[in-house]
Amino acid sequence: MMPPEEESPDGDRDSGLVLLHGPKSGSTRKGCDPFAQTQRSKLQHRRARINQQINKEMRMRAGAENLFRATSNHKVKETVALELSYVNSNLQLLKEELEELNSSVDVYQNDSESISVPMIPLGLKETKELDLLVPLKDFISEHYGEEGVLFEKEIKEFMELRQAMRTPSRNEAGLELLMEYYNQLYFLDSRFFPPSKTLGVFFHWYDSLTGVPSHQRALAFEKGSVLFNLGALHTQIGARQDRASLPGLNQAIDAFQKAAGAFNYLKENFSNAPSLDMSAASLTMLVRLMVAQVQECVFEKMTLLRAQNDFLTRLQLAQEAARVEDVYSLVHQTMSQPHVKDYVPFSWTTMVQVKSEHFKALSHYFAAIALCDCPAPSDAELLEQERAFLQFHVTMPEGPSLRVLLQDPEERRKLGKAHLKKAIMKHEEAMRIHGLCKILRKMDILQEVLSFAHKRSLSKYSEIDHEEDFFETGEAPDIHPKTHQKPEIKSPNFSQVKVTDLFHRLGPLSVFSAKNKWYPARRVHLMRGENGFGFTLRGDSPVLIAGVIPGGCAAEAGLKEGDYIISVNGKDCKWSKHAEVVQLLKSTGKEGVDIGVITLQGSECPKAVDRKAAVMSSGSGMLKSNKENSRKSLMNSKSASTLLVWSKKSKRSKKSTYNGVPFTAVGDNEAMY
Repeated sequence: MMPPEEESPDGDRDSGLVLLHGPKSGSTRKGCDPFAQTQRSKLQHRRARINQQINKEMRMRAGAENLFRATSNHKVKETVALELSYVNSNLQLLKEELEELNSSVDVYQNDSESISVPMIPLGLKETKELDLLVPLKDFISEHYGEEGVLFEKEIKEFMELRQAMRTPSRNEAGLELLMEYYNQLYFLDSRFFPPSKTLGVFFHWYDSLTGVPSHQRALAFEKGSVLFNLGALHTQIGARQDRASLPGLNQAIDAFQKAAGAFNYLKENFSNAPSLDMSAASLTMLVRLMVAQVQECVFEKMTLLRAQNDFLTRLQLAQEAARVEDVYSLVHQTMSQPHVKDYVPFSWTTMVQVKSEHFKALSHYFAAIALCDCPAPSDAELLEQERAFLQFHVTMPEGPSLRVLLQDPEERRKLGKAHLKKAIMKHEEAMRIHGLCKILRKMDILQEVLSFAHKRSLSKYSEIDHEEDFFETGEAPDIHPKTHQKPEIKSPNFSQVKVTDLFHRLGPLSVFSAKNKWYPARRVHLMRGENGFGFTLRGDSPVLIAGVIPGGCAAEAGLKEGDYIISVNGKDCKWSKHAEVVQLLKSTGKEGVDIGVITLQGSECPKAVDRKAAVMSSGSGMLKSNKENSRKSLMNSKSASTLLVWSKKSKRSKKSTYNGVPFTAVGDNEAMY
């Protein structure tokens, strides 16, 4: 199994992400009660049970296949072959049960009495519990040189957050919970996942569509699975909206657009997915499905807003319906591809095909009533209707000229009758396809919608059909699809949820991260000489020793340029500002001061550009950190953007050699201590 790979998206897409390093920690967001007996929770419990059974049967099958290959005993081979047949039969039954579960779209719909075509939501991916207590404590002890037991509280807080995100509520709070956990993974990645080694823990997730378990050590798999659940939760929120009202439709449109954005973001930034539901083909299908459901909501919104029954409005409704048919046809083609159709639920494929036929029928129905129910245009209206009708059909209908057609009621009736005939054919085709799927046949509301639309078209046809009609009804041309609101794929907005680094006590990420290595901390005792301590300081959190005067107190005590001050007289200074460290140093008496420092491996000397910044600094010397603060702000904004990708490794520039600037070149206003 190949590990997930990452591709860098546009770095500016979510540069507004807010990452906090403050002392506050812990999440106030909680997941749903896993024991609550709601319809949705029962469904998720069944999914978890089926996933576990599939996992057990697949292990049994793997063991039996290994034994079958290894043995040369014919009787054993026969017994194992029989066992394999039994296991494969069980797996097929479990697959069918999971497919039926994925087809339970009615559970996620709203409880409104209004009749709406059901939408297709996704179930959440299930994951196993993860115990990070020992691995993280060990890493803290080994890499950071701290007592791992002192960070048990933070580790447990993170594990509680992960446990909560397994059962997010189906509302904005649930979305924020998933987003918070995803954002928190940025800090976990930076703190505990070095480029050269893994943490040694496996992240286990079950495929949402097939139930097949997958596991990887890569944190990218955890991030991708959380993003998938973010998209899935948006689909459930969209499906539950009351689409008989304008606010409900707007919320459904927003939810499905965000679901499409989450799946599209996943597709663009995640490769070598270990599970089928996160493969590029599957995610492409899901994005198209969400876009189609947005387009369906746009059609429903237009039927609410355009209550007037004039000619142009009905033409627009017909073109909107044709657009919905167009996008659902594309989804059906995607679902029918060889590498997709094997794991997409048959009920989904059938429902998408039913919707495609249903909306094609609606487009012809609205075309018919525009022609038959609306009066012939006046001279003032004729030009506008001609323009609209010119772009209405894919090919112009046979017969008289457009002007004659619009002004002659009999010609309008003939063309309207042709459209109704095609509408009835498509309604019947939708009902026929619907009847082929056992699961859809149980869906009363869908049957009711299809039956109502079919009867309405039949009634209209009988109304305009005359006994004396001796002409043969022609073939109505297809309607040109057009929409007044194009669906928008909304990428996840990671900046909407502020997160605090749970492990901020380890120190600033600019230094204390998994990718950096440093020599063991040193404790140095300094006595103030006639010219002070003999070093210059620069920067914040942690403060950097920018220069050491040869022969001075600091040089004799072993301090070096490039050392970071982490404590002064036992007080932790990793997060201290420049002025705070200076104040601590100034407050020391004749007994001297104990300074704790670390040196990053491979960076014993500061870069020449840093040295230049130190030389050119000006002011009182107490607050020489403006340039450094600006540089760190830029670094922080850059590092924040890495949350948007899986585990992007920052490109390390080659270390510039330090030639050494003599202290005679330091200006009179340089801060020395």
